[in-house]
Amino acid sequence: MKYCNRLRKRHLFLALVSGLFLFISNLYSEEISQNLPVQSSPQTASQPQPREPQIQPQTELQPPAGSAAEDTASVPQRFVGELFGVPVPEGNYFVVNAAITVFGNRFGPQPKTAEEKENCIWDQLLLSYEAFRRGINVPEEEVRQEVEKILKQEKVQFEYKTDKEAYEKWVREKINVSSTLFENMIWHLLQIEKLRQQVMESVEPAVSEKEAIEEFIKEYNTLSVELIRFDEKKEAEKFYKSARRNAKLWEEQKAKRPDEFKRPGFVSCEFLIDIWKFPKEDCTMMMKEKIGSIYKPFPIYKGFAVAKILEKRPAEKKEFKKVKDSYYEQIKRRKRYEILGKWFEDLKQQAKIKIYPATTNSSADVLVKERKEEAKNE
Repeated sequence: MKYCNRLRKRHLFLALVSGLFLFISNLYSEEISQNLPVQSSPQTASQPQPREPQIQPQTELQPPAGSAAEDTASVPQRFVGELFGVPVPEGNYFVVNAAITVFGNRFGPQPKTAEEKENCIWDQLLLSYEAFRRGINVPEEEVRQEVEKILKQEKVQFEYKTDKEAYEKWVREKINVSSTLFENMIWHLLQIEKLRQQVMESVEPAVSEKEAIEEFIKEYNTLSVELIRFDEKKEAEKFYKSARRNAKLWEEQKAKRPDEFKRPGFVSCEFLIDIWKFPKEDCTMMMKEKIGSIYKPFPIYKGFAVAKILEKRPAEKKEFKKVKDSYYEQIKRRKRYEILGKWFEDLKQQAKIKIYPATTNSSADVLVKERKEEAKNE
């Protein structure tokens, strides 16, 4: 109960306050009843048994972010799913859903479909649960700094620390939520970022000199090519053979269909590999080709390409000593992100996420509509 009381002071147990419902009404183009009564339950589930040594929930699942909402007994506690067999309160789901809608997904690709957003919500719910399990907290000063950063970007004309009324008005006009909920969403995101940093800093991946040199060469090797893309490899091979036989064919075809010939620019091989999806081996081979030569068909981001070498600047290994430390750190950082990804996939397997049908079928809008109907019938 002490744990529950502490969380209630800092986090929103059920985020179904009027500001959030105004916000959700904008999302779904519906007018949602304001001042819907909510309840903060002191106990959502008994302490679960640990599934793995790494995952040992200390008590009932608590809200991922927020501050205490109005306590009433008129609306029973409801749940949207389970993590580690522990019920997830409906309010937790709404808070995370609102945070993703306002701030986007700060921890991965932006969701483009309802299914992707649903997965994103549950990923953050799980991360929040793990952060609470580890006792990760966010100092108030860090929240204030993040708020100040946002307000500075928005070029507001007031001082939010002293002019609370102007600050509250701005938040409601901007995203239709209360300033409390706004700050609690920020708290939630900062808490997850602290968890991610904690996981990555807990490991010290090994980096060899060979790896660092390869990374250096990939970044410092600079290449300019002109390419033409084909859907099928056979088409690319046919064009390549013709261009090799006829030196004028390349320019002739470019004159006939100029929009099909592309130049990524004089860029690093790393750029070509990461953005254009050039195979690493092909980039290495192109650096050895003569200027003006035609390079054989190779796969790119979509289909296959034939390339003409325009310019190149190979990396000089003697320069590596000057910058090698930065490459060790760069590779170490990438490996830590890879370890983080593997850790989270393992965590999801252990969590045995269960989503109740109302959430699975149609996401947050079903829950909102149900609450709206309940309010009308009261």
